[in-house]
Amino acid sequence: MQKAKVNHPYIEADEKICGSSPVIKGTRMRVVDIAVEYEYLNHTPDEIINAHPHFKLEQVHDALSYYYENKKELDEKIKSDKQFIQKLSKTLGAGR
Repeated sequence: MQKAKVNHPYIEADEKICGSSPVIKGTRMRVVDIAVEYEYLNHTPDEIINAHPHFKLEQVHDALSYYYENKKELDEKIKSDKQFIQKLSKTLGAGR
C-alpha cells in the first residue's frame, strides 16, 4: 500500500523567504516559530491566534501538522537557532 502524500495548503518554503525555512504562506512566520509557541511556551492554537490576529486558526493547525510530520528536522532547526542566539548573546554581552 502506497503512503498518501499529505498536502499543506497554508505552508510554503521559498529560498527568498527566511532562507527556505517553511513559513505560513504569504507571511514570514516560520513553522518553527509556531511550534515553539505551542510546544515550548505552551500556548494553545487560540492563544497563538490572539497573539497574531492576522492568522486564521486553520493556518496555525496546518503549521503544527507540518511540524509534527517533520519534527526531527524542525527540532534540529530550533536547536540550531537557540545555539545561535546564545552565542550572539555572549558576543554582545562581552562587548558592553
